[in-house]
Amino acid sequence: MMKIEETKIKVKDIFKGYKDETSSNEGGIVGYDGQLNIRPSFQRNFVYNTQQSQAVIYTILDGFPLNLIYFVTDIESPYKYELLDGQQRLISICQFMQGDFSINKNRKGNDYNPVFYDGLGSLKEKFDNYELSVYICTEGSKEDKIAWFEVINTAGEKLNNQEIRNAIYNGTWVTDAKSDFSRNNCRGYNLGKNYIDKDPNRQLLLEQVIKWISNDNINDYMAKHQHDNNANELWEYYTNIIEWIQTTFPNYRKEMKSVDWGSLYNRYKDAKLNIKELNEKVDDLMADPEVVKKSGIYEFVLTGDYKYLNLRQFDDYQKRTMYENQHGKCAICGKEFPIEQMHGDHKKPWVNGGTTTLENGQMLCHKCNAEKSAKDYGY
Repeated sequence: MMKIEETKIKVKDIFKGYKDETSSNEGGIVGYDGQLNIRPSFQRNFVYNTQQSQAVIYTILDGFPLNLIYFVTDIESPYKYELLDGQQRLISICQFMQGDFSINKNRKGNDYNPVFYDGLGSLKEKFDNYELSVYICTEGSKEDKIAWFEVINTAGEKLNNQEIRNAIYNGTWVTDAKSDFSRNNCRGYNLGKNYIDKDPNRQLLLEQVIKWISNDNINDYMAKHQHDNNANELWEYYTNIIEWIQTTFPNYRKEMKSVDWGSLYNRYKDAKLNIKELNEKVDDLMADPEVVKKSGIYEFVLTGDYKYLNLRQFDDYQKRTMYENQHGKCAICGKEFPIEQMHGDHKKPWVNGGTTTLENGQMLCHKCNAEKSAKDYGY
């Protein structure tokens, strides 16, 4: 059974002993005279932008109530308290007090006169002594606290799936995995930022890598490894993916950031590939105006599946012109259909060199179009 106590803590006391070591592998943020772990392993990274952080400061200076802050005690932690909810607010306060950003003192109607914490003057004492409303859970199981954490966060900026998983499977493995994949300057982001377009701060990069290594069984994988001493297996797998990409497709293009690389690696890492031939195909397809989705080229040259290319289609003007020229009849079966029930089709398919021009176009009914597509592309 959880025991929850309410207390008031002044802003200046939260800032006392504030230390941000997120540039290190530990990624720790501590405050409240060294008693409070502001970023436990189950917490998301700091995601507020400057405007959101300024809003926290304005709330305090105007004397308005700030949303509740939640602490828990944890006998497994070296700190007296761990922050359950309120990280974005507390970090905004501490960053302002250490001079990381300014506010506009005369903000009402005027966007000027930027002021840092040290320049608050008479407002400084008011800011320092502002009392935060804090609820502290001093008793209860780990499961109770995690459940409380999820309930609390439904009222704020809702946690995404991976952030909730980090809380559920909290342990040494999550801590180590987050150090590799959960910050803009973490080594996972720096290594793969040209190939994987996932935000590390919201745990999306970490989620993507676990999804790949687990074949989309993320929960099972995290449960199995929760108490591992480290996440070395995940890191080695990730570096192998990046190395395979660079070896297989050495000519970098920006379109490579949208490719499902881990799935391709899982499928083709042991295949004997003709690297030269693959890259010649990529070059040709990149220059082909009929290929709309350039990022799909990489999947296509490996799988041979045309669905990845999103080939150019006839536009509404071309379809209307062809429809009228055919007097509303399907070019194959000769039956008459409304234009909404017909498709623009390439007489000579792209695979045989066909282009999206009126001369190479015709309107077909659903049935004839499906049968012709199956024949042309082997569906």
